[in-house]
Amino acid sequence: MHAHTRLNISAGLASVSVALILVLAKYWAFEHTGALSIATSLVDSALDLVMALGGLMAIFYAARPPDDDHTFGHTSAEDLAALGQSGFILLSSAVIAWSAMQRLLAPAPVEVQFETRGIAVMIASILLTLALIVWQRRVAKRTGSKVVAADSLHYVGDLIPNIGAIIALIAASAYDLHRIDSVVALGAAGMLAIGALRIGKSALDALMDRAAPLETITTIESIAANHPGLRGYHDLKTRMAGSKIFVHLHIELDGEQTLREAHDIGKALKAKICAAIPNCDVIIHKDVARDA
Repeated sequence: MHAHTRLNISAGLASVSVALILVLAKYWAFEHTGALSIATSLVDSALDLVMALGGLMAIFYAARPPDDDHTFGHTSAEDLAALGQSGFILLSSAVIAWSAMQRLLAPAPVEVQFETRGIAVMIASILLTLALIVWQRRVAKRTGSKVVAADSLHYVGDLIPNIGAIIALIAASAYDLHRIDSVVALGAAGMLAIGALRIGKSALDALMDRAAPLETITTIESIAANHPGLRGYHDLKTRMAGSKIFVHLHIELDGEQTLREAHDIGKALKAKICAAIPNCDVIIHKDVARDA
């Protein structure tokens, strides 16, 4: 197994392990405190666990070669999973928001209990999450894995609801302000919904063969325009599938040169594109340039 693959798998296993620990710890804290802010963080960690498992599967899938039935690989499975996850996140955020509104509109606030236990769990969650982020960023820097980098970025976003839950618990414990818990939960539910819509749109774009981001296309065009031996290029097409980018490009070459020379130019161009855009699949078609 390649060293980069082993590193990526280690980051994926660490993500799954941390998410599982956080789910169990936050469930225990929610059972003792009844705090909606912790419930929101619990749902977020449960989704992290599902996404971490999906990311780990994606890493294993990326290491497998295409087969006869899936000649372009199996990366679209990531998009199908992400689309399902986004729907589940939206449903969960709606349930939490409804519960928070009911508590806010109730004549008497629902009191949060055992705040100290909840605060301890949330502080431990933040420390464990920070340790995971550090390791994931080291792995992503060495391997260039977009799956690991995206998972790391997602955990950075998780720190906000964790901090919000601590603030809500401190307000309830020190100042008897129990309604702040519902306010924090409502805000966190909104953040979950926005994140779900972003994930869902990205997955739907990939399933509909949407082109790669503009900066990616600009990078490819710049490499092709400055590559030695090329007289031009045309019909650049890109599409996304999971974390993979597929690139199709027609290049224009001198028709008098040998086939080996033309092959070497295309091979060098493909290597440059793959070096600039990790986890991409490049197909180059060679055309004879017109003298005009």
